[in-house]
Amino acid sequence: MGEDAATRHVVVDKPAGTPLGLAVASAVFDRVRTCDNHCPFCFIYQLPKGMRRSLYVKDDDYRLSFLYGNFTTLTRFTELDVERVITEKLSPLYVSIHTTDPELRATMLRNPRGATSLRWLEILLDAGIEVHGQVVLCPGINDGAALERTLLDVLDQYGALASLGIVPLGLSDYSMEASLRAHTTEEAAGALDLVAAYQPLFQRALGRRLVHAADELYLVAGRPLPSVEDYDSLDQAENGIGLWAEFERAFSRRRGTLAVRPGFFQSVDGAPAIGYRAPHGTPAETDAGVRGRVVLVTGSYAAPLLDSLLERSGFGDVDVLAVENRFFGGNIAVAGLLCGEDVASAIARDGADATYLLPDSCVTNARFLDGTELSDLPAAVRVVETDGAALRRELETLSAHR
Repeated sequence: MGEDAATRHVVVDKPAGTPLGLAVASAVFDRVRTCDNHCPFCFIYQLPKGMRRSLYVKDDDYRLSFLYGNFTTLTRFTELDVERVITEKLSPLYVSIHTTDPELRATMLRNPRGATSLRWLEILLDAGIEVHGQVVLCPGINDGAALERTLLDVLDQYGALASLGIVPLGLSDYSMEASLRAHTTEEAAGALDLVAAYQPLFQRALGRRLVHAADELYLVAGRPLPSVEDYDSLDQAENGIGLWAEFERAFSRRRGTLAVRPGFFQSVDGAPAIGYRAPHGTPAETDAGVRGRVVLVTGSYAAPLLDSLLERSGFGDVDVLAVENRFFGGNIAVAGLLCGEDVASAIARDGADATYLLPDSCVTNARFLDGTELSDLPAAVRVVETDGAALRRELETLSAHR
């Protein structure tokens, strides 16, 4: 503490269960540890110029992994860090594994420490720290035999992992890496077959399936998505692991999501928002009234799923507007990465005489990733929480007023 520092005792009188009303000024109170890896598949390298500065912050900070659920590679981890995590029980953490082959991992991270940093993972697991892992699957690099080795090593060395998510490479038109490409249908199916083959092995050895594939792999492979019962947990739903199963269950049961949103700060009142982890959504006063037909705006991946769900649930008169992501291009087709200029173009082609419902995952403080504001759209929209139960309530409310 500085020479001018002082201690002040304050008594706060508040009803039980209500927020304290204090806000934390900073997440870590010093500089965020930026990433010194140079992963060719990192999405930050695939962003165009001119976006919000916070989107270009590339962190590899275990503290943000605990606080916000960010994934870390552990390449900047130290003895002091592991001592702090274990002593203070900073759990859960989220670790990008990608591959357990030391040489391949160093190559993928473009960092020699990638070959040795998984030793920290073993220490954390031995100390009882809950860790969720992920593998970003790159075709022809860490899939196939390399993925099988990773699964075998997880079974042998890292069986205490809480979960392991297999997620496909997201590739925008701005990638400069000639070695990277999107998955083919056959490659996605091969990855799913490998996951399906190893789940029973994990079940017999550990009492749980442990490894699960992202929804996107099923969509690319053209296979039906699993149900909630096919997952050990939905702790990685925000990472696309069981996201649709969670959404569909919430929609059908009219109850909010049961998935855990990762990160300690997700449930702490007054926690600071940082960059892309800032709360989604928009002030309620920007919502539009009811007019014309009802149209759900979403990405290309979710559109056929929503279409089927609405038809089966008695909302067949609700239209679904699939927005192609031309801003990022490539194989980017999730709703959360939709940008304003693409949404505006899609609405203009569809016609303005409608009530458009937009998932709040598209916007932060009424702005899209490309800086477009809701007020720039050619029609007014109602922003709806990206949750099945919230969407159902909104549709039932609109039906009652039509």
